[in-house]
Amino acid sequence: MATWDVSQLLTQDRDHLLHPLYHPADHAQPHIWVKGSGATMTDAAGKEYLDGLSCLWNVNAGHGRRELAEAAAEQMATLAYATNYTGSTNIPAIQLAQRMTELAYPNLDAVFFTSGGGESNESAFKTARFYWKAKGKPDKVKVISRLFGYHGVTMATMSATGIPAYFKMFEPRVPNFIHTAAPYGYRLEGVQPGESVGQAAARMLEETIRKEGPETVAAFIAEPVQGAGGIIVPPDDYFPRVREICTKHQVLFIADEVITGFGRTGRWFALERWGVKPDILSFAKGITSGYLPLGGIMVSREIHDAMVSVPYGDRWMHAYTYSGHATCCAVALRNLEILEKEGLVARAEKMGTRLLAGLKGCADLKAVGEVRGLGLMCAVELVADRATKAAFDPSKNVINQVRTEMEKRGLFTRAVRDIVLLAPPLVITEAQVDRAVEIVRDSLKAVVPERA
Repeated sequence: MATWDVSQLLTQDRDHLLHPLYHPADHAQPHIWVKGSGATMTDAAGKEYLDGLSCLWNVNAGHGRRELAEAAAEQMATLAYATNYTGSTNIPAIQLAQRMTELAYPNLDAVFFTSGGGESNESAFKTARFYWKAKGKPDKVKVISRLFGYHGVTMATMSATGIPAYFKMFEPRVPNFIHTAAPYGYRLEGVQPGESVGQAAARMLEETIRKEGPETVAAFIAEPVQGAGGIIVPPDDYFPRVREICTKHQVLFIADEVITGFGRTGRWFALERWGVKPDILSFAKGITSGYLPLGGIMVSREIHDAMVSVPYGDRWMHAYTYSGHATCCAVALRNLEILEKEGLVARAEKMGTRLLAGLKGCADLKAVGEVRGLGLMCAVELVADRATKAAFDPSKNVINQVRTEMEKRGLFTRAVRDIVLLAPPLVITEAQVDRAVEIVRDSLKAVVPERA
């Protein structure tokens, strides 16, 4: 491995490079990542870490995949990029669109490619409005999303995101974005007697639609499992009821599967687990396992029909320079081959079950309020008081102490509020799963040692 002047690199980084979600307080001692292999990463100091979050929920096939680098190089040497605007196309984009229709929900039959998840959800919002205008219902413009949902941080997607820290310093938000409850079983308030958490959250969605007026609501967007909001797993009765409500009130259902797609939850796409089909699917991240930026939306036959049948003057005037980027699509095709050939979707189910079971073994620790997960998405929510579910005093910075202890022991992952998030690459081994659990447990004991 090359020798790096880490001090000089960090000085240059601090002087010239702005990072996502940036504040110097969080960037005092950043890692400089230089190498990855499977479910591990190595920094410039030579220390190896378990990649606890697939970098940013996206390195599904694992690090160091030479075949993905070769797919990119082969395509670049042939045709790196050509516009995909109307009147122009390329072979990898055509092939990937066809492959997506074979893998995703059977009611979806057309694909538009973007560069990432934020662009994908922007495209979904615009497409929902386009559809209702094409159907003669121009007042249907509102988008309902959920508290704790994350859909991006462009102006519109930020307005849909239900986590206040992301929009506090950028307000006012875009009008016509409304939040409703999430099926957050550990903390949902307002559940009526005899009602399940899933039924309650779905009821609250319908109440929100009625309050806004169904004639004004274009779409409802939801992550099948809420990721950045704390890995919130819905009860099994939630999404079937949501689908019924959206159909009843003529509201398009957008599934934001930017994180949950491509095997993360033990299915190619997460709503398969509940037998539910969306009208629009947003995807990104795992489609290339993070090796190149790519995302997109898929639309139902009804929406596709509307797009191809409107008068020319009303056409779908939406575009990105890098839509259908030939090299990105070529890498995605090879990545999907790997996921399928190596059985990584089924592996996510198996390793996720092992990870969740191991983490539930931490429930005897006083600070652990709830352990939850689905597939290779698991969370440990910490509390100062189990009886009241009260959070720790922010001034004590407990979650950052836990994260520091995890990194000392060789696990790099993300934490939000008082929640440890884990979503490792789908190639993680049983021994690595067990090691991650051990690190989480030891780190919790080091920060909050008392048992329940």
